[in-house]
Amino acid sequence: MVTVGAKPRAQPERREAPRRVRARARVELAIAAALLGLGLLVLRPGMALLGVAALPIVTLRLAGVAVGGMRRRSQVGLPPRRGRRAGVARARRAADVVTAAAVMAIVLSLASYGGALGSRSNSSLGIRSVEWLRDNGAAWLVSDVERLYYSITAPAKGGPALRQLPTVGLTSPRLVPTYRLPHSAAPPKGIAPVIAPALPGEGAWRATQDRFSSLGEAPLLVTTYRPDPTYPRVVAGVARINPRRAVVALYPGIRVPPGGASMQSAGEVPPPLRRRLLATFNGGFNPADYAGGFYTGGRLLEAMRPGLATLVGTTSGRVDVRTWHGGSRPGRNIVFARQNLPLIVADGRPNPGLSGGREWGTTVGNTTLVWRSGVGVDRHGNLLYAAASYRTVQGLADILVHAGAIRAMELDINSYWVTFNVFGQRGARSPSKLLGGMDRPATRYLAPDDRDFFAVYAR
Repeated sequence: MVTVGAKPRAQPERREAPRRVRARARVELAIAAALLGLGLLVLRPGMALLGVAALPIVTLRLAGVAVGGMRRRSQVGLPPRRGRRAGVARARRAADVVTAAAVMAIVLSLASYGGALGSRSNSSLGIRSVEWLRDNGAAWLVSDVERLYYSITAPAKGGPALRQLPTVGLTSPRLVPTYRLPHSAAPPKGIAPVIAPALPGEGAWRATQDRFSSLGEAPLLVTTYRPDPTYPRVVAGVARINPRRAVVALYPGIRVPPGGASMQSAGEVPPPLRRRLLATFNGGFNPADYAGGFYTGGRLLEAMRPGLATLVGTTSGRVDVRTWHGGSRPGRNIVFARQNLPLIVADGRPNPGLSGGREWGTTVGNTTLVWRSGVGVDRHGNLLYAAASYRTVQGLADILVHAGAIRAMELDINSYWVTFNVFGQRGARSPSKLLGGMDRPATRYLAPDDRDFFAVYAR
């Protein structure tokens, strides 16, 4: 009878215990969601950073559960210690709340990452992963890793000299002539070699297509030279674009800048214009890394900012690199405008502030040896493009000044993004790179590309 009477007294406790557990679980989940929301507010838009921070929390929690299970098995048969058990229970509930918030963060991060990988892109999986980290709060982490990588892979000073330079443009004997032809302007003077003795053809301008080989003022000329005696194996590639014989156009990428994908022929050279195509080259930084204006095709995709270096094309066909002093939207005489950081060259001299601060390299810094590219104008109004590996921003400015630039700006950096392709025949045929170390294929921009770019056409 005692046993029969005891069961009804125990039943209410069994019915209440699951309700208390469920109520406690709901409270813990609510607190976890509140912690997650607080993390999103603090780290906004740091979805990647939140996920990275959550991973060790979950890992430690799983390790703690495993260790706790082993400890409990080793203490089987020992009398329980009530005071300690209550403290452990409270600590476990707090750990459950934090772990639940961390799991939610990981799920949201994976969803964001999956969306980034599933979106339209022509970049590799690794590059898209890095860009997702950079755009979602972990830019500092990516930059630190990149700086460490570039410091480890930086070349040693000195070393054996090169015996020959990479071939660019038309090979000998189709050099731009040094004499003046009838109805032709005098050919431009080549870039003076920096390292003696000079290698064959070093600094000599070369045309890129047969039909321009007899013109002193070809629309596009290219050359290579060694810019730094300290690193004698580093080669700079330079291109000279004559706006009187060539047309420069700016196109948005399918991902950069945002909103560019909706424009016609985004990310690629329009097929009807390829018969006149001479070259393509990379644009500037991702606006997510450094805010700057972007205007082309009558659309303002990023507002113009005063004080920034700007590559401008006008309705008269003139191109210029200058500091922007206008409003947030270009005037009617502007065909395109692309901003990227402050000027690195002004009045024919490198900017004196290049060696300090982070204005000319927000991702890896201005003193890191890395692939860099830039564009400038000379005193005749020609556009000069330059690129080289293992350069600081000061080194890039020195190359452009040596090539004759009076004003210049930095464009994109890193070997994956730096591109200058020339086309040896009409119709975008016989493509080749200005420098062989540029990672992307010579056909880049003939299919939709993630980043904005410039195209050069014969008039």
